[in-house]
Amino acid sequence: MTRRLVILAALCLTAGPLVAQAPAPERPFGTLREQAVLRQQFLKERLETVLPRLMRENGVELWIIAMREYNEDPVFRGLVSPTTYYARRRTVYVFHDRGPTRGVERLALGGASQGGLYEAVRATERAPDGRPRELWGKDQWDLVARVVRERNPRTIGVNISHTHAFSDGLTAGEWEQMQEALGPELVQRVVRAERLPLDYMAIRAPSMGPTYRKMEELVHQIIGTAFSNKVITPGVTTTDDVVWWMLQRVNDLGLGTWFQTSVSLQRRGVDLADSTGPVILRGDVLHCDFGITALGLNTDTQHMGYVLRQGESDAPAGLKRALAASNRLQDILLAEMRPGRTGNETLVAALAQMRREGINGSIYTHPIGDHGHGAGAIIGLWDRQEGVPGRGDVPLVAGMWHSIELQATTPVPEWDNQPVRMAQEEEAEMAPDGTMRWVFRRQSDFHLVR
Repeated sequence: MTRRLVILAALCLTAGPLVAQAPAPERPFGTLREQAVLRQQFLKERLETVLPRLMRENGVELWIIAMREYNEDPVFRGLVSPTTYYARRRTVYVFHDRGPTRGVERLALGGASQGGLYEAVRATERAPDGRPRELWGKDQWDLVARVVRERNPRTIGVNISHTHAFSDGLTAGEWEQMQEALGPELVQRVVRAERLPLDYMAIRAPSMGPTYRKMEELVHQIIGTAFSNKVITPGVTTTDDVVWWMLQRVNDLGLGTWFQTSVSLQRRGVDLADSTGPVILRGDVLHCDFGITALGLNTDTQHMGYVLRQGESDAPAGLKRALAASNRLQDILLAEMRPGRTGNETLVAALAQMRREGINGSIYTHPIGDHGHGAGAIIGLWDRQEGVPGRGDVPLVAGMWHSIELQATTPVPEWDNQPVRMAQEEEAEMAPDGTMRWVFRRQSDFHLVR
């Protein structure tokens, strides 16, 4: 036996079987532990900078958020650490504004301190065996009432709303018990602070920006690969094949999504509206709707692609003009978005300018961030181009992210003037000075399948 074989045999006896090591997985946003540290920083910044300002702007001195396990308030995810998945039995968060000097006191009545960001308050009594026992049910509501009475706030904000889901997290059962515990005198101080939870969930902490830009860059990369010859073979690949490649890619990267990816196509002289998973052919116009979820944040992006015919090196001029019309509608909308203007006011102004310029389109833009369809002002719905009462009456605020979602339909000469729909969606942010800017960049050229 050679010296090399002897050494190899010894290694096998001492170290177990030799197994080829798999390559390290791709981690575009770091390990789970690294992501948790970053998300905790996001939370700390929101609680320390965004929340106090909003409480004062909304005239809320004390804010109560009460919920039970598996029936969490929509604002819950924006208030807790990444290692907290659900409320604990009953959790009541109390925020008390003690003024600009002393700041906002944060109490967790039930649940943990969220990494030291809250003061965890417990009500205990002695069990029959003499050991401390946490109190729940009525006794926990007694603790809530005591905490409120000790602080004696002028106003008490609760999350009840007929209009906004993000502001309507207080269930009927919790509200009934809260009223009983507070008593008539304190209940008279209760206000339905709709804008407080809505704006808290809508406004992004500045430190989120670099991470979100990286997410958007990754989205563009995945779409760029999906709408290329690396994934699509004309005449063979179906739209469903592309969908599942994109979803698998997201899964392989350790990421998630908040809706089912879709890929559709338009074809000259053919109505494919009712087609399911058609084969992609040369000359087809492709469209995708795709988003990822990472670090508690969500994206929502729609891009267009074109499958080159034999001999073509670019999309036909008519299709490029159609895409340019959609880009122009994006410009119009961003120019009309400004702090203090409501979603409905923005919609009316943008559509008026669109018509003056002869563009045939529609706008259905929504906030994005903690949720895909996020909190804050919406600017139209696909079937409500006259405006949306309530949800569209909310003003835009600096620090929000929006999915600029819209479409422009243009006759294409090379397709015998067949109308071709260019639906695009791209994330933009309202900067602190109120100007709008793309988080990463928008699509202005087709993804080309050669």
